[in-house]
Amino acid sequence: MKFISWNVNGLRACVGKNFMEFFNEVDADIFSVQETKLQEGQINLELDGYYQYWNYAEKKGYSGVAVFTKIKPLNVSYGLGIEKHDKEGRVITLEFEDFYYITCYTPNSQNELARLDYRMEWEDDFRNYLVELNNKKPVILCGDLNVAHNEIDLKNPKTNRKNAGFSDEERAKFSELLNAGFIDSFRYFYPDMEGIYSWWSYRFKAREKNAGWRIDYFVVGESLKDRLVGAKIHTEILGSDHCPVELEIR
Repeated sequence: MKFISWNVNGLRACVGKNFMEFFNEVDADIFSVQETKLQEGQINLELDGYYQYWNYAEKKGYSGVAVFTKIKPLNVSYGLGIEKHDKEGRVITLEFEDFYYITCYTPNSQNELARLDYRMEWEDDFRNYLVELNNKKPVILCGDLNVAHNEIDLKNPKTNRKNAGFSDEERAKFSELLNAGFIDSFRYFYPDMEGIYSWWSYRFKAREKNAGWRIDYFVVGESLKDRLVGAKIHTEILGSDHCPVELEIR
């Protein structure tokens, strides 16, 4: 099975670029998008052979996630079931026969870490949610998790140490998640690979210089380890300030 996750940073804008070409070419079994930045009825995507599930933020033009799947899920839920987290359209969970598939757009800690306290609450609640599900059947989590875990995961670690996405606190929470029984699938296959990123600022010609961050992930429950076939980051695909990431399992 092939899974794709992509922060499209505005789905309508991305569809106006090359979204459909990539979608059709990659032919994923499940394709997730984050930061759709739209409300119900603002786009009509005709995706033959796919069921569509959307979670919109209450605030217009903000956040939002969607999942397109060839396989009909047994069950679909939106958010974490915690009111303070569930107004921003950040999580969709699909239950299948032998795994849970979750797409997530993690809250950004913002400039000067203005939202770090909230982010820490989110991290604990979200990790508890994932662990609870993973105890029932294996979890596959994908999305923009808004953290570069280690120095190898961004071009300029020294100058970003106290910035959103690379603060010690956020990195520690990602370690806690992995220690709770999960695998960062890209690092599972490529533990030492440098210079591969999934997000580049629109400023300072960052993408041209490959001054990026790896903040988009497929994280899986450890019980799936033997079923992992491959992981990719599609750095060649334009259309957003993020590029798509991929996981293949048998």
